[in-house]
Amino acid sequence: MLTAIRNAWALLLGMLLLQIGNGLQTSALGVRGDVEGFSSATLGYVMAGYFVGFLGGTQATPWLLRRVGHVRVFAALASLISAAFILFAAVVDPIAWFALRVLVGFCISGIYVVTESWLNDSADNATRGQTMSAYITAQVLGVVAAQGLLNVADISGYGLFVMMSVLVSISFTPILLSAVAVPVFERTRRMSVRRLVETSPLGAVAMFLLGIVFACQFGMSAVYAANEGLSTQQISIFVGMIFLAAVICQPPIGWLSDRMDRRVLIIALAAIGGLGCLIVPLSGGGFIPLVVAAFVLGGVSNPLYSLIAAYVNDRLEPEDMASASAGLILLNGVGAMGSPIAVGYLMDAIGNDAFFGFMGIAFAAMVGYALYRSTQRAAPSVEETGPMVPMTPISGQVAADVAWEAAIDDMDPSADAPPNEVDLPGRT
Repeated sequence: MLTAIRNAWALLLGMLLLQIGNGLQTSALGVRGDVEGFSSATLGYVMAGYFVGFLGGTQATPWLLRRVGHVRVFAALASLISAAFILFAAVVDPIAWFALRVLVGFCISGIYVVTESWLNDSADNATRGQTMSAYITAQVLGVVAAQGLLNVADISGYGLFVMMSVLVSISFTPILLSAVAVPVFERTRRMSVRRLVETSPLGAVAMFLLGIVFACQFGMSAVYAANEGLSTQQISIFVGMIFLAAVICQPPIGWLSDRMDRRVLIIALAAIGGLGCLIVPLSGGGFIPLVVAAFVLGGVSNPLYSLIAAYVNDRLEPEDMASASAGLILLNGVGAMGSPIAVGYLMDAIGNDAFFGFMGIAFAAMVGYALYRSTQRAAPSVEETGPMVPMTPISGQVAADVAWEAAIDDMDPSADAPPNEVDLPGRT
């Protein structure tokens, strides 16, 4: 991993700074919205905008790259993100915030495609898997670090939003200066959602439900914490713990995944997540139970993303593994789009504990369906399964494709790389 970091440190630094700005944006809006008196339902729509834009960006960015090329797309999207972060403070209106969140999600998705393409191009076959692992770690650590910045300026002023804009603007400098050549963007052949569901019903349903859970955590956790009356410092710890737990828990869960029936591990993690949703309601509240619940939920939900993808790929041929990631991202994104809206309405209607209750229902549904599917066919033997590749819902399509291609090469170094359909002709 040290070699991968040394070879791609500028790109990794750029992504770290970008995620600090992006992670700060989500938490700051949740707290600022509470200060402005916006309801949870209103903020649910605002938070959902990001996931709507992100999913749209994954579909539209290849078309943009074909027309104008990597550098122009990157510069345009970067400028829009920086401007949007300033406008959040200048135009404090839920409709405007929703539109800006859609724009930010769209642009972030496009930035991921370009950055991940450059990152892939900077790595060789020996370091590609480690490079993507370092990239994902940098993303998550950026979101964790962002929470500490909530405390450095008054949430009701412009300071935090200016800081977001500056961080994002600075993040593009190392990315652009390190990208000597514009990479060839290759789009993996896409597996249809129908085929994905037929191949792995559990994987498809679990990924959709996990999108619901992740959107609650990434979009509504700061809203929940602000509604509970937590201080800004406490909110930053609560939200940061969700993503810090992902970094801590991913390695041991990956180790277990490669040594046991993955359906059993999916059931166990989802059950732990469901029980984690009961910690705060059963304890009667308090900051310590909140932090414990955040650690439990973050520690299972983020590794579940990698685990479910690995389980789906156990049912596929190596040449189909990377192509399945597109369908999984789509299912996860569809689940994420409606989740903040639904949980926001529930928090207004029945109370703040609906935040945990909504996630608990999603985890319970995952457990129930996984138990049912376990009775329908036998699991592949451990010897026949591939590795669990570290992934996260906040990374992009290219990272998922490359991570799986690197894993396939590790499984059989003599095998040819999975066939790709070149979506862009040559270098632009």
